[in-house]
Amino acid sequence: MAKRLLSNFSWMTSPYIVAAPMRIMSGPELAVAVSKAGGLGFIGPGAKPEDTVKDLAVARKLLEAMSVTTRPASSTLKSIIPVGIGFQLWNGDINAAVIAVQKYTPCAAWLFAPRDGQKDLDHWIKTLRDASPATQIWIQVGTLQEAVEAARSKFRPEVLVVQGDEAGGHGMAKNCLGLMALLPEIADALKDSGISLFAAGGIADGRGVAAALALGASGVALGTRFLASSEARISKGYQNEIVRANNGGTSTVRTTLYNQLRGTHGWPEKYSPRGIVNRSWHEHQANVDFDILKERHDDAAKKGDSGWGPEGRLATYAGASVGLIHDVRKAGEIVKSLQEESRDIWKVKSKI
Repeated sequence: MAKRLLSNFSWMTSPYIVAAPMRIMSGPELAVAVSKAGGLGFIGPGAKPEDTVKDLAVARKLLEAMSVTTRPASSTLKSIIPVGIGFQLWNGDINAAVIAVQKYTPCAAWLFAPRDGQKDLDHWIKTLRDASPATQIWIQVGTLQEAVEAARSKFRPEVLVVQGDEAGGHGMAKNCLGLMALLPEIADALKDSGISLFAAGGIADGRGVAAALALGASGVALGTRFLASSEARISKGYQNEIVRANNGGTSTVRTTLYNQLRGTHGWPEKYSPRGIVNRSWHEHQANVDFDILKERHDDAAKKGDSGWGPEGRLATYAGASVGLIHDVRKAGEIVKSLQEESRDIWKVKSKI
């Protein structure tokens, strides 16, 4: 499966490193930098559906001077660009998505958070494949059931991103395993499916990459680690908090509180985000009235970078791996470091 994957993404080098499509924060600069380094960068959903086209336009301009573009197997298909695009389905605009993939032919489309499960996924997959046959379909799953349903579908994806409970941002609110147990079970269930598996959740260094490969993944996808990259589209206060935080077991929590404070409504109930706790969370735990929390949150939002941090109040979505992230680095350096560290680990293990 890894060899077949490489045939479609010829610029990638092993082990395969992917930068996840984090909403707004994964912009074209980050995606291109990751792909240029031998990984695969995804652009995340924007604040508005039309932002996807704008971000892909910027990505193509950044890629014009680079030699990493490739073509699909069929000469009748359009050339693809070596970045992917992410779509959040529950509030996504499928018409805007079609326009984006038709015009720019990203190498992959990452689909996440359908409101109506596999039914919604099937509709998006069919529609996007009709619009851009050269674009591979990646689906993010958080349970064995989701993985099996995707594999059995008439519109099965090329790749499943298996996200463990350690992941930051929106994941399964309950009934989700950690990656150590979840990935091998899905790998066993889908061993004859021909679908490649990428591991996500709690991976921030080469040790995590090596472990994910041992569990049965073809590659890994990271989000939180790339928040601490110089190309991330992120506020400095938010980024500083990613570097500062440690002990992810107690400093992060899954809660919809910050969605409520931000006024982000409509997420399907089965999803809940993981983020770094701050004053908003601690006062919520102390039963401070929500209206007061909301007022304090909105005041903090006007203060710029100081709105984040232990005494801040703004949402800081991040995974439980924050304690493994100690600096801000260029995205390409992160990719190379992850690859080199994991290779060194495998070399040592092979001698034991």
